[in-house]
Amino acid sequence: QVQLVESGGGLVQTGDSLRLSCQASGGTFRTYSVGWFRQAPEKEREFVGAIRWSGSNMGTRDSRFAISRDLAKNAIYLQMNSLKPEDTAVYYCAATKNVRLDSGEYYYYWGQGTQVTVSS
Repeated sequence: QVQLVESGGGLVQTGDSLRLSCQASGGTFRTYSVGWFRQAPEKEREFVGAIRWSGSNMGTRDSRFAISRDLAKNAIYLQMNSLKPEDTAVYYCAATKNVRLDSGEYYYYWGQGTQVTVSS
Protein backbone atom coordinates (compact mmCIF):
# COMPACT_ATOMS: atom_id res chain seq x y z
CA GLN A 1 0.00 0.00 0.00
CA VAL A 2 1.20 3.48 -0.86
CA GLN A 3 0.88 6.45 1.47
CA LEU A 4 0.98 9.94 -0.01
CA VAL A 5 1.55 13.23 1.75
CA GLU A 6 1.29 16.57 -0.01
CA SER A 7 3.03 19.71 1.13
CA GLY A 8 4.04 23.12 -0.13
CA GLY A 9 0.68 24.84 -0.25
CA GLY A 10 0.02 28.22 1.25
CA LEU A 11 -1.24 31.73 0.75
CA VAL A 12 0.36 33.57 -2.15
CA GLN A 13 -0.36 36.57 -4.30
CA THR A 14 -1.37 36.69 -7.94
CA GLY A 15 1.65 36.04 -10.13
CA ASP A 16 3.59 34.10 -7.50
CA SER A 17 4.89 30.56 -7.88
CA LEU A 18 4.59 27.50 -5.69
CA ARG A 19 6.01 24.03 -5.83
CA LEU A 20 3.88 21.34 -4.31
CA SER A 21 5.43 18.10 -3.20
CA CYS A 22 3.92 14.65 -2.98
CA GLN A 23 5.95 12.39 -0.75
CA ALA A 24 5.30 8.68 -1.10
CA SER A 25 6.03 5.80 1.23
CA GLY A 26 5.24 2.11 1.21
CA GLY A 27 4.80 -0.10 -1.80
CA THR A 28 6.96 0.08 -4.88
CA PHE A 29 6.31 3.68 -5.68
CA ARG A 30 8.26 3.76 -8.91
CA THR A 31 5.75 1.32 -10.43
CA TYR A 32 2.88 3.76 -9.96
CA SER A 33 1.72 6.61 -12.11
CA VAL A 34 0.94 9.75 -10.18
CA GLY A 35 -1.61 12.41 -10.88
CA TRP A 36 -2.36 15.80 -9.44
CA PHE A 37 -5.92 16.98 -8.90
CA ARG A 38 -7.51 20.01 -7.35
CA GLN A 39 -10.84 20.88 -5.86
CA ALA A 40 -12.08 24.39 -5.29
CA PRO A 41 -14.94 25.14 -2.89
CA GLU A 42 -18.29 24.07 -4.28
CA LYS A 43 -16.68 22.76 -7.44
CA GLU A 44 -15.95 19.29 -8.69
CA ARG A 45 -12.50 17.83 -8.47
CA GLU A 46 -10.51 18.40 -11.63
CA PHE A 47 -7.49 16.77 -13.16
CA VAL A 48 -4.35 18.90 -13.22
CA GLY A 49 -1.81 16.55 -14.77
CA ALA A 50 0.02 13.28 -14.36
CA ILE A 51 3.28 11.47 -14.87
CA ARG A 52 3.42 7.80 -15.76
CA TRP A 53 5.44 5.24 -13.85
CA SER A 54 7.75 5.04 -16.87
CA GLY A 55 8.56 8.72 -16.50
CA SER A 56 6.47 9.71 -19.49
CA ASN A 57 4.87 13.00 -18.62
CA MET A 58 1.26 13.46 -19.62
CA GLY A 59 1.65 17.14 -19.09
CA THR A 60 -0.76 19.42 -17.33
CA ARG A 61 -4.01 21.17 -18.07
CA ASP A 62 -2.27 24.50 -18.01
CA SER A 63 1.11 25.47 -19.43
CA ARG A 64 1.81 27.41 -16.22
CA PHE A 65 2.06 24.09 -14.40
CA ALA A 66 4.64 21.34 -14.71
CA ILE A 67 5.09 17.93 -13.11
CA SER A 68 8.38 16.29 -12.28
CA ARG A 69 9.60 13.51 -10.05
CA ASP A 70 12.61 12.42 -8.05
CA LEU A 71 12.60 8.65 -7.70
CA ALA A 72 15.51 8.74 -5.28
CA LYS A 73 13.35 10.77 -2.93
CA ASN A 74 10.06 9.03 -3.78
CA ALA A 75 8.65 12.43 -4.56
CA ILE A 76 6.52 13.99 -7.24
CA TYR A 77 6.34 17.75 -7.71
CA LEU A 78 3.86 20.17 -9.16
CA GLN A 79 5.44 23.45 -10.13
CA MET A 80 2.88 26.22 -10.49
CA ASN A 81 3.83 29.57 -11.95
CA SER A 82 1.97 32.82 -12.54
CA LEU A 83 -0.71 31.81 -10.10
CA LYS A 84 -4.18 33.29 -10.37
CA PRO A 85 -7.02 33.54 -7.85
CA GLU A 86 -8.89 30.87 -9.80
CA ASP A 87 -6.11 28.43 -8.95
CA THR A 88 -7.25 28.54 -5.34
CA ALA A 89 -8.11 24.97 -4.33
CA VAL A 90 -7.04 21.99 -2.33
CA TYR A 91 -4.47 20.11 -4.36
CA TYR A 92 -4.18 16.35 -4.14
CA CYS A 93 -1.77 13.80 -5.47
CA ALA A 94 -2.90 10.27 -6.21
CA ALA A 95 -1.28 7.05 -7.36
CA THR A 96 -2.46 4.30 -9.67
CA LYS A 97 -1.41 1.46 -11.90
CA ASN A 98 -4.23 2.12 -14.34
CA VAL A 99 -3.50 3.17 -17.89
CA ARG A 100 -6.12 5.91 -17.74
CA LEU A 101 -4.89 8.83 -15.69
CA ASP A 102 -7.21 11.70 -16.46
CA SER A 103 -9.90 11.08 -13.87
CA GLY A 104 -9.87 10.43 -10.17
CA GLU A 105 -11.88 7.25 -10.54
CA TYR A 106 -8.76 5.51 -11.90
CA TYR A 107 -6.64 6.13 -8.83
CA TYR A 108 -6.12 3.84 -5.85
CA TYR A 109 -4.32 5.99 -3.31
CA TRP A 110 -4.79 9.62 -2.34
CA GLY A 111 -3.05 12.10 -0.14
CA GLN A 112 -4.85 14.35 2.29
CA GLY A 113 -4.40 17.45 0.16
CA THR A 114 -2.67 20.78 0.57
CA GLN A 115 -4.44 24.13 0.41
CA VAL A 116 -3.35 26.71 -2.14
CA THR A 117 -4.86 30.16 -1.82
CA VAL A 118 -4.07 32.88 -4.31
CA SER A 119 -5.04 36.40 -3.33
CA SER A 120 -5.80 39.08 -5.89
